[in-house]
Amino acid sequence: MRIRPALAASSAAVLALLAASGAPAAAAPGPAVCAERAVEVAAAASPDVADVVRISVTNQGPRPCVVDRVPTVVFGDLDGPALPVPETGSAPYRLAAGHSAYAAVRTLDPASTELRRVDGVTVAGHPAHHGRTFDAASLGAPDGIRVWEPVTTWWHPTRAGADAVLAEHTD
Repeated sequence: MRIRPALAASSAAVLALLAASGAPAAAAPGPAVCAERAVEVAAAASPDVADVVRISVTNQGPRPCVVDRVPTVVFGDLDGPALPVPETGSAPYRLAAGHSAYAAVRTLDPASTELRRVDGVTVAGHPAHHGRTFDAASLGAPDGIRVWEPVTTWWHPTRAGADAVLAEHTD
């Protein structure tokens, strides 16, 4: 049983040396990934811009949690999700309890000469989530959602912020 006090003394000595050396202390862990059942995902056609879908994610849980900074947006049975603008990789986006984040998705590149039509779009706040599927009719496209080279903004604290970023990166 003398091992534990010896280990505790060794650990204390190492921490003291790190503090004296100016080495950074280990960061406290942040909020966990939002449980899929704790977030509500919504989508609606933009009333102002054709081929744009506005999406949101709301943390309905009692504690802060994180989603991925880029929403996962998949169209019907087409391969791959919408690409982020500006380009980025995966990283956490913190959602306070009861708060929402917003993104804007351009489904069809205006310069494209090709397109596909799909019956629905699936949106998830985190790549590990299954997401929620919205049918084309509910997004104002009864003949199918037009898709070619879709892009999505990162999550933003306001809908206007997401709209502005999409406009900046798709003009």
